[in-house]
Amino acid sequence: MWDGDVCHAFYLCASKGLGDPNRRHRYTNVGHAVSKDLTTWTVLPDAFSPSDSPAFDSWTVWTGSVVKADDGTWWMFYTGTSREDGGDIQKIGAATSTDLISWVKHPNNPLVEADSTWYELLDKSVWHDQAWRDPWVFKNEAGSWQMLITGRAKNGDPKTRGAMAQAVSKDLRNWTVLQPLAVSQKDFGQLEVFQYEVVDGIPLVLFCCGYRELSEQRRSQFGNRDATYSVVCRPDLSSVDFSEARAFEHVLPYAARLVQNPAGEWFLLGFLNEVDGKFVGEICDPIPVTANSDLGLVLRVEDNS
Repeated sequence: MWDGDVCHAFYLCASKGLGDPNRRHRYTNVGHAVSKDLTTWTVLPDAFSPSDSPAFDSWTVWTGSVVKADDGTWWMFYTGTSREDGGDIQKIGAATSTDLISWVKHPNNPLVEADSTWYELLDKSVWHDQAWRDPWVFKNEAGSWQMLITGRAKNGDPKTRGAMAQAVSKDLRNWTVLQPLAVSQKDFGQLEVFQYEVVDGIPLVLFCCGYRELSEQRRSQFGNRDATYSVVCRPDLSSVDFSEARAFEHVLPYAARLVQNPAGEWFLLGFLNEVDGKFVGEICDPIPVTANSDLGLVLRVEDNS
């Protein structure tokens, strides 16, 4: 999130003292760093951590997004899991700030929960958790706040029912969950960390998926690689066809975000898990990108002459 000429990055972080990097998922804080060029960063104190029990986020605080309300208040929406239910049911809450430094969790958390009318609830015989996370919030064409959510459709093949869930709000406090904007149907068991942007005139949806959640056909074509994908869409997010999604293969950052600098240039920053078979666990350097109406997100060749 840019505030003037300063970019604030909020990211998940965990202690290296855990030893095994696979343990990091359940020992997260929301970290905070600032930069003016997306390359050189100053790390600040963490934004916040899990709450004391009982709370919807007593175990983990996971991926979300930040927006600035009409009154100037900053809102960070994020995912929470609870020790009280074994950490398998994901819900969405929010914290607010006046300066992007000090954050206060909303007293009515959680604000958005999965609706069984349209979405799969916890059933471990079908899926390992109740997916309801990674809120991406933006103002839509109608002037309402819209939230894209990692969810799973109630019906369909359990292996490929990843859904782009949604909720809408007028005030950021009260949310109405609606039916999915789109469902994978044949390629993705889950669609994580959504983002909608218009990149150099091309509207597209960004998301990621681990290879274990790919359909057998997609996995046979793409291999055992986790990746960030993009798919060109309409500005109102109608008729999104995830079968047309393409992986960004120049580098394979996960849970990547598109960031536009003050000059209007677009970059991709995401999580680097391993390099040459060794765990890294860092955010990559900014990758210059643009968009193509047929291919979606592509590498932008910079003119350094």
